[in-house]
Amino acid sequence: MEHLINWVEIPVADMNRAAAFYGKILDIAFHRLAIGANEYALFPARDRFNCGALVRGENYQPGKEGPVIYLDGGRDLNRILKKVGPAGGTVRVEKTLLSDEAGYIGMFLDSEGNNIGLQHAKLVA
Repeated sequence: MEHLINWVEIPVADMNRAAAFYGKILDIAFHRLAIGANEYALFPARDRFNCGALVRGENYQPGKEGPVIYLDGGRDLNRILKKVGPAGGTVRVEKTLLSDEAGYIGMFLDSEGNNIGLQHAKLVA
C-alpha cells in the first residue's frame, strides 16, 4: 500500500452550515460542486493523496459512531479548538500530548455531529 488514505469524505446534513463551520475553524474556503445527487465541498489541499470533502447525499449520514478522521492541527491545534464552540461545535478533548513522536491531539464534534480529531507534531526547540 503506497498511501493509507487517498480521499476522506465527512458526511453532512446541512452543507451550508458545515462549510461555514469548517471555513471558520480552519480559515479556509471550499470549492463546491455536485456529482450526481451528491453535493461536495472540497477541502483545499495540494497533495492529491491527502485530500477530501464534506459530502451531503442519500448515502451519507453524519454521526459520532464512525471512524475518526484527524485533520492537520497546524503548528498549534489550540488555534482551531478555540474556534469550535463559537462556530457551532463542541470540544470533546482539549489539546493533549500523546508522546514526543505522535505530538498533540484534540477532538471535537462538528456542526453535523461528526467526531473529528486534530493532530500536530510536538515542536522541538
